[in-house]
Amino acid sequence: MTDPTFKSDFLTTLQARGYIHQITHPAELDAAAKDGIVSGYVGFDATAPSLHVGNLISVMMLRRLQQAGGRPVVIMGGGTTKVGDPTGKDASRPQLTEETIRSNIATIRTVFEKFLTFGDGPTDAILIDNDEWLSKYGYIEFLRDYGTHFTVNRMLAFDSVKLRLEREQPMSFLEFNYMLMQSVDFLELNRRQNVTLQMGGSDQWGNIVSGVDLVRRVDQKAAFGLTTPLLTTASGGKMGKTAQGAVWLNAEQLSPYDYWQFWRNAEDGDVGRFMKLFTDLSLDEIAVWEAKQGAEINEAKKALADAATTMLHGSDEAAKARAAAEGAFERGTVSADLPTVELPSAEVIGAMIAAVTTKAGLTASNGEARRLAQGGGLRLNDEAISDGARLIEAGDVSAEGVIKLAAGKKKIVLVRPV
Repeated sequence: MTDPTFKSDFLTTLQARGYIHQITHPAELDAAAKDGIVSGYVGFDATAPSLHVGNLISVMMLRRLQQAGGRPVVIMGGGTTKVGDPTGKDASRPQLTEETIRSNIATIRTVFEKFLTFGDGPTDAILIDNDEWLSKYGYIEFLRDYGTHFTVNRMLAFDSVKLRLEREQPMSFLEFNYMLMQSVDFLELNRRQNVTLQMGGSDQWGNIVSGVDLVRRVDQKAAFGLTTPLLTTASGGKMGKTAQGAVWLNAEQLSPYDYWQFWRNAEDGDVGRFMKLFTDLSLDEIAVWEAKQGAEINEAKKALADAATTMLHGSDEAAKARAAAEGAFERGTVSADLPTVELPSAEVIGAMIAAVTTKAGLTASNGEARRLAQGGGLRLNDEAISDGARLIEAGDVSAEGVIKLAAGKKKIVLVRPV
């Protein structure tokens, strides 16, 4: 993209807050967004019961589109999930049953309702399952109507295919079809809902461009693509990946406390950028937080955690998470809102603290727990434990029936022997 000056509220906001990586036709899209209602979509495959924080930037782009007077369209991949997107993968995804896919879509939908306003108005969000059309195509019909618009030469040049083959990892013919299916999604949405914009992460650029080209070639209609940058942390790690695994957006997969803690533990250099991307805080307010130095940066991190958690789980859950974290880390108190793990009493009382720490999910192995203890980072009921072989006794259980374990300065869990 060469010209950072946009006239539409939508692209001006995306540019100012750091969402834009590439746009296929920036001037045309800017004019369309300035003069009318742009319908834009992002596709999400239903491979798990919840989206994770890595999907959140795409959800936020749909939110920005609606805030700017556009219409967000959420596409759930009931059809494409049966194939599996090969992008960034070295192995085929496990094939899910129809029942599992439907169940995943139902739970994922609840997240979108936190970020978007659904309804029947001209800028209200809608959710569509691409299985509505993909499963109705006959094989010969699909190949005849759309296969002629894709060359194998070009498909092999796209990163989703090329990088997989360069790593000498097999790609099934099933996965090879994913690009065609995603492109046909755009064409169907353009015809059914006048959707003219597809958005996604930078790793989706090849698939998005294919869809844009298909709409323009087959129906000679306007179509645009827009991608976000690959999100990494200030230290170069992949944003949203933790030692404990994915940062899920559904409360059933990850508690509001753990979600708040994820944002609270952001690196210093990421706070302002994450505020711009993942909250509705104004740019002026963010500039104030970005200017904080020293210990005040921790208050900026709490502001980020408050705003992000409020958007997903509500202000009450955000306040409870903050109070629990401040009590546990700053005042040494125990709150019912802290993460709690129930373990059989026989696996707790009389067991080595290293083993219990690992079973509670604070460390990946007993060896890691022992090293943590030797380094002074393991605490039992706020007391530093230097020996990972130290046995937990019945007297370590509090009057509330829990044991408080802490790993380092950022992770606390209550263990309840049952």
